[in-house]
Amino acid sequence: MSDTKFSPAEFEELLKTSNGFRNFCFLNSNSAAEGSYSGLTKYDFLAGINALDTVEATSKSLEKLEAFIQKNKGKWMFGFMSYELKNEIEQLKSSHTDRLNFPVLHFFVPQVVLVSEGGKLRMIDQLEQTTKQFVADDVELRQMHASGNVALTPRFSNSDYIQTVEKLKEQLQQGNIYEVTFCQEFYNDSANINPFETYIKLNANTRAPMSCFYKKENQFIISSSPERFMCRRENKIYSQPIKGTAPRSSSREEDEWLKDNLQNSEKERSENIMIVDLVRNDLSRIAKPGTVEVNELLGVYTFKTVHQLISTVSCEVEPNISFSEIIRAAFPMGSMTGAPKISAMTLIDAHEKSNRGLFSGSVGYIDPAGDFDFNVIIRTILYNAQRNYVSVQTGGAITIQSDPAAEYEECMLKAKALMDVLG
Repeated sequence: MSDTKFSPAEFEELLKTSNGFRNFCFLNSNSAAEGSYSGLTKYDFLAGINALDTVEATSKSLEKLEAFIQKNKGKWMFGFMSYELKNEIEQLKSSHTDRLNFPVLHFFVPQVVLVSEGGKLRMIDQLEQTTKQFVADDVELRQMHASGNVALTPRFSNSDYIQTVEKLKEQLQQGNIYEVTFCQEFYNDSANINPFETYIKLNANTRAPMSCFYKKENQFIISSSPERFMCRRENKIYSQPIKGTAPRSSSREEDEWLKDNLQNSEKERSENIMIVDLVRNDLSRIAKPGTVEVNELLGVYTFKTVHQLISTVSCEVEPNISFSEIIRAAFPMGSMTGAPKISAMTLIDAHEKSNRGLFSGSVGYIDPAGDFDFNVIIRTILYNAQRNYVSVQTGGAITIQSDPAAEYEECMLKAKALMDVLG
């Protein structure tokens, strides 16, 4: 298999032509950027273009997905799972209107897969069963003109948000929960954006390690997620929950102070540790006895726009465990619910004003060896082009120590990069 050059311009043009397909997924680890998860990241980037086979579900979703995976074993697969999958895993409901109308899950087997790994770029045609290999010539997506002037309206006023946090703190004081991830939506219901160009601009601004662009017909996921939900490497499962956020500063001295303050914050540390305990409990349901461990506790990771507290939890599993069994044990991710998980999700539905849908869900891939990697859908623009509806949701963990006004400011910090791209 000979190597030929594949220029950035050729690569960019190839991705832009994907707009003509009904299904397309681009997963970008931004592996050269600050804060990358190089230890667990298997590929620099992946792209799946055009669908040979798809599965879409709004009921019995994991059963349908597992049948699809078994049917296509040994092939590349890309897909997403909505937060609303919780209603099938647990006895829960969602009472808010779904304005984006994504299915509970969607997976597809692409005809063409682009795989960048170790400086090599492979183009795999799963229909023709051929592979071409290229030298990746400093491939990087360039800034393009993106749609602008899309103003977002919050569903919560500042005062409404603060009052709701106070109500949630009453639940904490009564001992009903220990922590709850409370989120709010910013939206525009008459938006017209260029989704892929919006992703290019967002990625240039954030360089997030679990970034993705996903197209399903007229529905789009434009994500700058920094968080890994879960990945599989042979018979080991890893989860990397994020809890704890601080802004960056252009001043090196102030930036170091913000980083140190995050690392030493009693509130942020306790938020993270509670979710680590929840993840350990989730993984214990599928783990070989005695193999659940915390590989890293309260690591500080610095990204282009924020500092984050990230922990890593892992376990060993039996080789024949199915993808759906793993997801059923751990979904939704604890960092987006709180603890105890079911009580927190019940309160989320009662106090938030929007259907989460894909927000708090996950996008990722399954490779031919059965390894997989899925993000957490946060720091994400969701767009339904048919309905001209754009949605951004952000939130944070509410604990007994939370200052409601500070929690509101954290939501705005997380939303800023998304609003800057749209506005």
